[in-house]
Amino acid sequence: MLFSIICTDKPGRIELRQSTRPAHLEHLQAHQGKLVEAGPSLDAEGKPCGSLLLVDMADRAEAEAFAAADPYAKAGLFESVVIRPYRAVFKDGKSVA
Repeated sequence: MLFSIICTDKPGRIELRQSTRPAHLEHLQAHQGKLVEAGPSLDAEGKPCGSLLLVDMADRAEAEAFAAADPYAKAGLFESVVIRPYRAVFKDGKSVA
């Protein structure tokens, strides 16, 4: 099942994001078979201010555990994390619904 994980950084935490990034990338690489798409959200200046992940997990509990185990989350980077089921309607410019 697909889930979107939308994370918003706490203000003024760019240094924490940068210092934790290598561990975060290792976490993503360890779960790359579950990742559909992942990357940072950017502010008006083009600087990271959050994360957006689209993941294929067995259920919500697995998606929650994945998000909680992220080094960014463990370091206290996020102000909020929203996890929602997701249904693709278009992918790569084509209807999939």
